[in-house]
Amino acid sequence: MSPPLFTSLITPPPAATAPAHERFLHLVRLALASGQFGKLLLSGPVGDDEDVERLTVRAIELRGEPALTFLWRHRTKDVTKNHAPEAGLAEIGTLLGARFRNAHLHTASEEVQFAVSRKGRETLRVTRIDGAEAPVPAAHDKAKQRPLEMAHPVWSALGLTHLVKGEPALVPAMARKWKQINRFVEILSSAVEEAGLAGPVRVADFGSGKGYLTFAVHDWLQAHGLQPRVTGIELRDDMVKLCNAVIDGEQLGGIRFDQGDVRTQAVQPLDVMIALHACDIATDHALHVGLQSRARIIMSSPCCHKELRPQMTLPAVLRPMLQHGIHLGQEAEMVTDSLRALLLESQGYRTQVFEFIALEHTSKNKMILAVKAHGAAAEALAARRPELLAQIAEIKRFYGLREQRLEQLLAEP
Repeated sequence: MSPPLFTSLITPPPAATAPAHERFLHLVRLALASGQFGKLLLSGPVGDDEDVERLTVRAIELRGEPALTFLWRHRTKDVTKNHAPEAGLAEIGTLLGARFRNAHLHTASEEVQFAVSRKGRETLRVTRIDGAEAPVPAAHDKAKQRPLEMAHPVWSALGLTHLVKGEPALVPAMARKWKQINRFVEILSSAVEEAGLAGPVRVADFGSGKGYLTFAVHDWLQAHGLQPRVTGIELRDDMVKLCNAVIDGEQLGGIRFDQGDVRTQAVQPLDVMIALHACDIATDHALHVGLQSRARIIMSSPCCHKELRPQMTLPAVLRPMLQHGIHLGQEAEMVTDSLRALLLESQGYRTQVFEFIALEHTSKNKMILAVKAHGAAAEALAARRPELLAQIAEIKRFYGLREQRLEQLLAEP
């Protein structure tokens, strides 16, 4: 490994009683000096400059000299500025608390989180990444995902964990569920970074059930200083009461559960719309709510694809393949979710359809992930809109489809 570029930045550590921001800056210096610096994210802007969403700082080499590059994310543009190491550190020092409430330092072995409350109280938290000996990620690499804390009392209240010899451990029957939850949070973290979300982040989780994912999203957003405003929406009143009792018992803020149906939800501003395992056209209604609410991120795991199958008039060449019910069902599922993805793209979202976890963990493992495009990507999607709508029309013609619920909802005034 090449020697660190920032060895001159090492300074004596501040006293243990020093303010949290001084100790945080010292850890940033150490990370730079030791070559362990991954990136620094400042979020939660304060003051009147509401256009600024967040700031990302990375270590680079500029014309053979070490430097810090600052990427300022605004709502309508990105601005990059490069600084000499000492000047960059001085700039970070002036921004902590004054321009941004939260700072998150990623290193090869630790994650360091600094936060300032609205009353001016500073907190500092260091989380060790077990066994992390990998080199510092390059600018285009993803930082290692912090798993959810198993010791969080919420998981015990929901029956995911119990105490074994005084230590929290997974209930064996819930191991697959725990893996699903962590994988979902990993996908969400990448989407949040792509969307450039800064706090407060407003989330609606439709069909929240027992609240596993809802609580996980709240925990992850809170741990990353994104000021969660999370609402779980569930038809079953007993589930709503259970989850709200957990909130009351743990005295959690920024999260609540309401009884409701996605098909009758009033439109309200959202940053993230989640709908996992919404049956048949309930998925379409949830996607439509996300679009109407101008959500920057839409996450859906559809199931029970019933709407299109009875409409499908099969072309002669496909009839021998699709004479078996299982194949026809798989074809209807593929067509349904392909149309949904194309419709989301036509509305300006970069959309992916993929298996988010292995089949051994759940049979309902498909994810539709849509992130609102911005800048050049948004312009490119807008230019492709006529082509996308033509593709939708051709698919419907090929299969003899008369209607698809999301397309109908988008066509309504």
